[in-house]
Amino acid sequence: MNSRDSYFFDRKSAELGVVLNKVQKQAVLHTKGPLLLLASPGSGKTTTIIMRIGYLIEVQKADPSRIKAVTFSKASANDMKERFQQFFPNLPSIHFSTIHSLAFQVVREYFNRQGIRYELIEGQGELNKKQILRKIYQSVHEETITEDQLEALTTYISYIKNRLIPEEKWTAITCDVSKAADILKQYEDFKKSRSDQLLLDYDDMLTLANDVLKTDQTLRVKYQQKFDYVLTDESQDTSLVQHAIIEQLVEEHKNLFVVADDDQSIYMWRAAEPQYLLDFQRVYPEAKILKLEQNYRSSQEIVDVSNRFIKRNKNRYEKQMFTKNPSREQVELTALRDYHEQPGYLVDKISLLENYRDAAILYRNHSSSIPLIDAFARAGIPFYMKDPDNRFFTHWIVKDVLNFMRLAFDARRTDIFERVYGKFNWYLSKNHMEQLHRMQNGESVFDNLIRYTRLKDFQKVKIKKGKEIFREMKQMDPGQAIRSIRTELGYEDVLKDMSKRLGFNKENLFDILNTLEDIAKSVDSVAGFGKRIKHLDALMASSKFNKGEDAVTFSTFHSAKGLEFPRVYMIDLIDGVIPAQSDLESAKDGVYEPLEEAVRLFYVGMTRAEQHLELVTYQRKYGKKARPSRFYHDVERIVHPPKVIKEDEKTGKRESRTSTKKTRIPYDPNAIKERDALQEGMMVKHRVFGRGEIVSCSDEIIEIRFPKFTKKLSVDKCLEMGLLGACHHPNFVE
Repeated sequence: MNSRDSYFFDRKSAELGVVLNKVQKQAVLHTKGPLLLLASPGSGKTTTIIMRIGYLIEVQKADPSRIKAVTFSKASANDMKERFQQFFPNLPSIHFSTIHSLAFQVVREYFNRQGIRYELIEGQGELNKKQILRKIYQSVHEETITEDQLEALTTYISYIKNRLIPEEKWTAITCDVSKAADILKQYEDFKKSRSDQLLLDYDDMLTLANDVLKTDQTLRVKYQQKFDYVLTDESQDTSLVQHAIIEQLVEEHKNLFVVADDDQSIYMWRAAEPQYLLDFQRVYPEAKILKLEQNYRSSQEIVDVSNRFIKRNKNRYEKQMFTKNPSREQVELTALRDYHEQPGYLVDKISLLENYRDAAILYRNHSSSIPLIDAFARAGIPFYMKDPDNRFFTHWIVKDVLNFMRLAFDARRTDIFERVYGKFNWYLSKNHMEQLHRMQNGESVFDNLIRYTRLKDFQKVKIKKGKEIFREMKQMDPGQAIRSIRTELGYEDVLKDMSKRLGFNKENLFDILNTLEDIAKSVDSVAGFGKRIKHLDALMASSKFNKGEDAVTFSTFHSAKGLEFPRVYMIDLIDGVIPAQSDLESAKDGVYEPLEEAVRLFYVGMTRAEQHLELVTYQRKYGKKARPSRFYHDVERIVHPPKVIKEDEKTGKRESRTSTKKTRIPYDPNAIKERDALQEGMMVKHRVFGRGEIVSCSDEIIEIRFPKFTKKLSVDKCLEMGLLGACHHPNFVE
């Protein structure tokens, strides 16, 4: 490093207090040829990127207009632009954009030259992608597509295009929507069916830009000469077609700076291609690879456990994440007895915090947020939802249940009955509904069906029984009403049948019903239940206004990437959720990529925590046994390793080796201070968790059953910190 370089780093240190470590400086100084910078969580990658751009302009005298930075999202691009202006307020900005924006620029210029007219079909316009897919699905299946199916279909289409999968292989790609390949073929044909213009979606921008750069030499040379330096951030989330576009841009000068972490690649379902990073030196044989391994975010305990956890994956670059941050507390493991205890447990823990904004609750699926919203709203604890998904409240099952309840209060509503008549096992047809619509006599739909439509005897029996159920439902509390809908009206049987016919996930559908029952427990009337659903929907929507306020953050693991919080609670940690059932089934078939991605997703969640990380699981859910996530158990084995038995070389005796005990600092003069005083079955009082019974106790681990959950704690820590006091009688009350 010469004097100019030293002056640059010293000056930025004096101006901003930014001091780069050795590897960060190496990355900044590498300006010629390809470089892959593997950035562990919390390793200061954004600071390194910004400093490198500033170095190119200030020291290497690069033209800012000839530097291109490509990020994963528009928000990331804006954030990086702001950070650059903070670091280098006197320098002109460079090109920060998403890959889609760059692709659109290429395609637009190509179409203008060729005189080709086009229309984007993304967004909410009259002609849009989702509306087109809805109509095609309707024509193929003669049924209305659900929002879940629509999302699965759009994901399938994006996956195929981003992976550059040819048409003859479309059927080999799995999708929860039947005949997805046929629908995609019709969709592509429809977009080309207009004589005056092409219809394009965002994925078309990528594939077309890649094709244009391959076939149009004039444009390819223009864009290759447009930028002297290209930088890509979050490259573990980049798809095959996106990598192909970047490859063509840097083909001549090879000045490519790629920042990524293969351990945080969590978008394979969106066609992210982490294998590309592992093959980086095959694509760029002269490339240099650097590793940012120092974590500036988290405590020693969190970094150590996370680093050891991610090593269960084999298809990765070997890295050794470390930190110089101080020791805080061990990763906490909480096993509740039942799923229903989880929201209350979290409310109890977070209500004790001085600042709610310090805490984040992370989960795998959006559905986990619904019980949280209900519980935290009742406790008066404000929350902010990162990327809220209100599909729960607009889901057709929720609408069905509410319509059943409305019908119970006014059986004359033919319009409501028309929305749900197909959800009974009454085998009614559209012809029956047409006949029913002609009856404008103010009578109940049930009476009109029996009197004025052609029915078979078994149908009449079912409708008469249904009429009585709806009459009784009017007097029920909402929980009873939902159970009556599920069983007596046969709604569960209908859902099972739909799951078989249309490929729905039956367990997911039943979970929605179970969640509705949970919400119903806190209201005393059917009318109150409808209001509660509406209120929770509004709360979710309005939570965005709590961003930056003193509020707890609710987020999926995916949406939490890039964020950090002093305290993180990872919840619903059971097999079937994380890893998902599909991941587990793929692993059974010998396909380990999905399971490795689930490991990475769990790792992303863990590495959001700065000081306190707690993993929460439970033993039962909706009356069935739940299996704690295998990842929870992996962490448990790291935090509480099994006892190591060693044989003394001289005596031949086998001894158990335990960790060396630190000096005990009892906070309570009456606290238990000796290991021998802890006995199985003994009642103790924990300074934080209250009274509980010792379930088991070894030299290292004590397991205590508290009223609402079971905890495994370090014996050394409990004795050292004076956390346990004796309760001399089972009915001991303080």
